Amino acid sequence: MKKYIILATLVFVISCETKEAKKENNMDISKNPLLIKSTLEYGTPDFTKIKTAHFLPAILEGMKLQNEAIEKITTNKEASTFENTILALEESSKVLDNVTSVFYGLSGAHTNDTIKAIQTELAPKFSKHSDEILLNTKLFRKIKTVFNNLSQANLDAESYHLVKEYFKNFSKAGANLSEDKKEKLKEINSEIASLSNNFGKKLLNASKKGGIVVSEKAELKGFSEEKIKSLEKDGNYIIQLINTTQQPSLQTIENRETRKKLFGKSIHRTDAGEYNTSDLVKKMVLLRARKAQILGFDNFASWSLQGTMAATPDKVSNMFKNLIPGSLEKAASEVKEIQEQIKKEGNDFKLEPYDWNYFAEKVRKSKYNLDEEEVKQYFEFTNVLEKGVFYAATKLYGITFKKRIDIPIYHPDVVVYELFEEDGSKLGLFFGDFFARDSKRGGAWMSSFVKQSKIRNQKPVIYNVCNSPKPAVGEPALISFDDVETMFHEFGHALHGFFGNQKYASISGTSTARDFVEFPSQFNENWSTHPEILKNYALHYKTGKVIPTELLKKIKEAGTFNQGYSMIENLCSSSLDMKWHTISANEKIEDVAMFEAGALKNMKLNVNEIPPRYRSTYFAHIFNGGYAAGYYSYLWTEMLSHDAYDWFKDNGLLTRENGQKFREQVLSKGNTMDYAEMYKTFVGRNPEAAPMLKARGLK
Repeated sequence: MKKYIILATLVFVISCETKEAKKENNMDISKNPLLIKSTLEYGTPDFTKIKTAHFLPAILEGMKLQNEAIEKITTNKEASTFENTILALEESSKVLDNVTSVFYGLSGAHTNDTIKAIQTELAPKFSKHSDEILLNTKLFRKIKTVFNNLSQANLDAESYHLVKEYFKNFSKAGANLSEDKKEKLKEINSEIASLSNNFGKKLLNASKKGGIVVSEKAELKGFSEEKIKSLEKDGNYIIQLINTTQQPSLQTIENRETRKKLFGKSIHRTDAGEYNTSDLVKKMVLLRARKAQILGFDNFASWSLQGTMAATPDKVSNMFKNLIPGSLEKAASEVKEIQEQIKKEGNDFKLEPYDWNYFAEKVRKSKYNLDEEEVKQYFEFTNVLEKGVFYAATKLYGITFKKRIDIPIYHPDVVVYELFEEDGSKLGLFFGDFFARDSKRGGAWMSSFVKQSKIRNQKPVIYNVCNSPKPAVGEPALISFDDVETMFHEFGHALHGFFGNQKYASISGTSTARDFVEFPSQFNENWSTHPEILKNYALHYKTGKVIPTELLKKIKEAGTFNQGYSMIENLCSSSLDMKWHTISANEKIEDVAMFEAGALKNMKLNVNEIPPRYRSTYFAHIFNGGYAAGYYSYLWTEMLSHDAYDWFKDNGLLTRENGQKFREQVLSKGNTMDYAEMYKTFVGRNPEAAPMLKARGLK
């Protein structure tokens, strides 16, 4: 999931002298649609009026307004109070928030060369702007005064927490440092921002342009005719890469050489040539280590994990150590099964990573008689969304949905729905952008065009972005069960945002720690296989018949299949992330691949048949996505999600009462209290790992 949170509201800014910027700067700034309050419902951006050229001057103006607001705070001669310091700072970024929410929405989901160019110039300038706020000595002095007088402030609980959050975030950023150290920190932050942006650009190009071109249709044997038709372009067939090491097509392609070629393109996409990111990785990890050193920490991970549930690298490492033995044992049994399948078919080659998905699918069919192509026929996209994802939300939380075709959208693929509370009152607006295209980055994520905030009188406008394969024209959109789970996952994030019930935008909804924010989304995946939900949306796209009970049973039984592989590839990437971010500032990294191999060997995760889910050179989460020293969060929150679902099982599962309790005690809380305390309030105890291990078939 993509999140841009620096004090949750500080955002990207730019001072740019491109031709387009100069042209737009000559226009009347008061007519810029990004700076005019939208007249559409919920303050939704009017995409019929917004042009790419509007972004730069609007961002500049938003920056100017924020700087003026902060100058007013720091020059105020009156005693520092919550209202004239904390609240004023909270609201200083309102215009900038509005502009960048649209800009970064499009930069991820529907980019173009101009937006990419803006991002390139944006990165170091954003860093500079952010640092000038977070390292502002006068501003921090006033924040500190309010913090030190909290006991006499007579604030409500949320306002009290907001003060503590600002003090914590400024302190973490280095506000207590000497002026010379602040200047050095600013230089490092600026360089990291530029390197990260370059990493993202190279990876996007490598993924979009680094796939394979197949000239002979016979090499695609295994694909359906509809799939082959969707790949055809200019007389050839093009298979593009997705973010992960393994590629979905490897499950279906019968030709081993084609599989090998596609896998090779994937795992080496950014190893060499114009898309090589190795130097960027080396520079970023060392700069982050130096940053941590300046801030008084042994390594970047120790600094970064402040304020999270895990708190320290040691706790994260202990989680890995507890998961690795069982995962390796499970994976070893899977390797044996798949190798036997290879031999059974008359082959004498050794299992390689590019063989895994293809033969694992055969083993799955043999064990569970489960055919993925047969399964897809019951997962038509609109049914999954409306009769599955939305239906589950209605059953749990009482909310209802109405499709809106009158709301402006930024791409024809986008669908819009309005959400209502059980009593009919308005809740918010949802944009869904589910199909892959060249103008969209890989992966899936949730964010918002308008964030919930009582003080700003804002109801949420939230979007989900996915990358399900788009069907050929006239064909039904049949998706895999993995894509079904992704839709439930991302809407779990959306619910977290919709149910935010805070005064202040910076601590509303999903503005939580990384190892908590994935909890509601992973939890929501559980409902994708609940019998009542499945029977409502899993309908055959031709006959409309409900998915057979026997097939449902197979899907559930197959749920623990290949979990050794799944856990190892995740643990590989999570461990790499932590290894990169626990190096010292003095460590020398000669070669990225060698460091990677050594790190995996050290953790006993060097399994030839199972590569990391992401190798370092295309690990966007940690080098371009805000998850540095945080990829472990997916496993951490998976633990929470299964543990919470166990509570639901013990209390009647799919009921309005349970949904309401979860909404009130978790989903509506945002970042207003300690996360461990929040979880304990809901479940009545600390989280346990056993339900996750059981769900994964590891126990």
